[in-house]
Amino acid sequence: MLQSVCSRYDIERFGCLFRGTPRQAELLLVAGTVTTKMAPGMKKLQELMAKPAYTLAMGSCAGGGGYYYYSYSIIRGVDRIIPVDSYIGGCPPSAEGLLYGIIVLQKKICP
Repeated sequence: MLQSVCSRYDIERFGCLFRGTPRQAELLLVAGTVTTKMAPGMKKLQELMAKPAYTLAMGSCAGGGGYYYYSYSIIRGVDRIIPVDSYIGGCPPSAEGLLYGIIVLQKKICP
């Protein structure tokens, strides 16, 4: 994720700027495994975001549970909690994958 901000990929060309507060953000990047303890907080975070809010699941852990799929405390995909607009594959996902996911999301928003 940090590599996509650097000069080689420069994610800001596509209008994506990382913000620290949910009230100013429109895109939620879910990176990593989601536990049952985190689920209510993540749902509340998505509700606090500015509307329209979009969600991007990054990596196999966020998309489907990853290596910890059979653990009792892991949610098998973030789409069971909040609606996901685009998925990025890989473990770990590459910077090219993140850029591609954002471009696909932009094409969904304004065709």
